[in-house]
Amino acid sequence: MSTKAKRILPLFFSLFIYNALTTGSLAADNAETVAVKNDTVVTQQPKEQKSTFISSLKDPNSYLIMSNEDKVLLEKVRNMPNIEVGKGVIFMPADESYKMVMRFRMQNMVGLHFNENFSLDRTEAQVKRLRLRFDGYIFSPQLTYSIQLGFTPYDAKPLPNENMNIVRDAMIYYVPSARWNIGFGQTKIKANRARVNSSSALQFVDRSIVNSEFNLDRDFGFFGEYNTPLFSEFNIGFKGAVTAGDGRNFQGSTKSGFAYTGRVELFPLGRFKAYGDVFEGDFEREDRPKFLLAGAFSYNDRAKRLRGQTGEIMIDDQTRDLSSYFLDFIFKYNGFAFYADYMGRICNDPFIKDSEGNVAQYVFAGSGLNTQTSYLFLSNWEVAARNSIIFPEDKIKPHCKYDWHNQTTIGVTKYLLGHSLKIQADASYNIKKGMDRSLYNPYEIRFQVELGF
Repeated sequence: MSTKAKRILPLFFSLFIYNALTTGSLAADNAETVAVKNDTVVTQQPKEQKSTFISSLKDPNSYLIMSNEDKVLLEKVRNMPNIEVGKGVIFMPADESYKMVMRFRMQNMVGLHFNENFSLDRTEAQVKRLRLRFDGYIFSPQLTYSIQLGFTPYDAKPLPNENMNIVRDAMIYYVPSARWNIGFGQTKIKANRARVNSSSALQFVDRSIVNSEFNLDRDFGFFGEYNTPLFSEFNIGFKGAVTAGDGRNFQGSTKSGFAYTGRVELFPLGRFKAYGDVFEGDFEREDRPKFLLAGAFSYNDRAKRLRGQTGEIMIDDQTRDLSSYFLDFIFKYNGFAFYADYMGRICNDPFIKDSEGNVAQYVFAGSGLNTQTSYLFLSNWEVAARNSIIFPEDKIKPHCKYDWHNQTTIGVTKYLLGHSLKIQADASYNIKKGMDRSLYNPYEIRFQVELGF
């Protein structure tokens, strides 16, 4: 073995111990820990004291026994990225002046859609999601950032105004304490539980039909959060946003107003382990019953798109005032989880007419209810069931062609490395009351592999 190799190996061994002792450290010794989990800013109090070994590594006096060449090598080793499966690649210099966590994930999916005679009518085979994400801080742990890009046709399909749609999140947060933060940029509007949950943290191959119809998706503007304990274990959280109202990457001058959103979250028995309210299923296996009650309301002043932040642009520069409401319930205990989501959209004048007075477009006004339950076995196999139903308003029914749409789904998931590596399959049965079954596919089966780093 060469002399240089003999010097390098002990240094790499020291680095291994150093990383093991410091994994997850995000800030300087006297600062709070800051991270971003599923688009939610998470802060934790720092450990009071690091180990003596770590302090000695940072002590310049420890260099006295090293040669100049070894000092150079040690500095290079210290600044190498820390790699941890499921938590990304972490870049942070020895002086902790900045931090960057780089992650990626992909979802490879096959979907089979069957007609009323259970004959294969349509096949989907695609990389559904391919995301690249960067989180961290610059200048101070109180000034964090979150960037997420999407590269598949599903993620980046062009907007109605033909803008590119690759950027999903581009946020700067100011986090003065663990209790509150404010952000500026583009990210999810935290209105309903299902949308706040990352698509990487789902029990099924995708979210429900109710969420797909009524969620607010992403937008550009100002965002804020405040969390505090009230008494005993009772916790309360507030989330709010003032946004442009046109959705992500719209980036056009507009005559419409802004969108205003507020959400209140109640945790009567304390918060879930590991921020489990943003992950579906009880992967942490709560040792005591925990539940969440939450409600949100959003008002989009003079929206120019049919669903507010999503949908087609209304013809002839027309606009409508849209109101959306959301109620959420989560219960988890010892591997069992139950969810209920009720949401809807209100529009006093949902019909967009052309110059001849004919209805050319319409705003889908109505409501929907989603319920789902699951159990996670100790072997990390999970079974889940979901029922989702959408109720259009009576005046909308002649245009959407059905009285109500119900979808029942059963799913199974094998977690190989939590939500970072899992195999999923689900099967759904659709009923659109009042619509000819030949016009839609009642049955569908989906298979998906999720891999994240």
